[in-house]
Amino acid sequence: MTLLPRPSLASQRRLTGAMQVLLVGIVAYGFLAGEQKAISNGIIGFFVTLIPAASERRYDLPLDPWLALWITSAVFLHTVGSAGFYARIEWWDHVTHSLSASVVAAAGYTALRGVDLHSDGIRIPSRFAFVFIVVVVLAFGVLWELFEFGLDIIATETGIDMPLAQHGLEDTISDLTYNTVGAILVGLFGQAHLSGLAERVRDQLLTRTQG
Repeated sequence: MTLLPRPSLASQRRLTGAMQVLLVGIVAYGFLAGEQKAISNGIIGFFVTLIPAASERRYDLPLDPWLALWITSAVFLHTVGSAGFYARIEWWDHVTHSLSASVVAAAGYTALRGVDLHSDGIRIPSRFAFVFIVVVVLAFGVLWELFEFGLDIIATETGIDMPLAQHGLEDTISDLTYNTVGAILVGLFGQAHLSGLAERVRDQLLTRTQG
C-alpha cells in the first residue's frame, strides 16, 4: 500500500533525465554569469542524481521509481534555489529543507528497518522508529548548520564564494523547524513507501553475512 501515485519506471527516467538536463544548464549558466554557487551546486547535484542508478548497478539495490524521483527532486530543487530562487522566493528554502530532511529521514528509517528485519533478536517498535527518525534528522540538521557556519568562516578568511552560507540565527531556527517537518512526515507515512527498500537492505545483509 502506498499513499502517493507511483510513477512508472519510464516516467521516472524521463523526469530524472529532464532534471539532469536542467542541472547541466544551471552549470552552464554559472560559467557564463560567473556564479560559483550555481556551478558547484549544479555539478554536485548532477552527480547525486546518478546515485539511484549506481545503487542498482553496484549494490543490486533497485530503488522504487517514486523513491528515485524523491531523491532527484530534493537535490534538483536545492540547486535551482542556489541559482537564484532562494533570493527571489521566500518559501523556497522551506520546501527544500523539508524535502532534503525527508530524504535523510528515509535513509535513517530504511537502515533501522533493515537491521530490524535482519535480526530476530532485535525488535524495534514503530513508536521508537518515529522518535529515531526525528532525532536523526535533528542531529543531521545541527551538523549541517555547523558545516555552513564553518564555510562562512572559511569564506571570510579566504574571500572564496562558498556554495552554502548561513543567514543568521533566525534562518538557522527556521531551517531546523522545516527539517523537523520533513522528518515527521516520513515518520508518519514513510513505512508505506520504504518497507520494500528495507527488505532489500535486509536481503543484502543476509547475502553478505552468508557470503
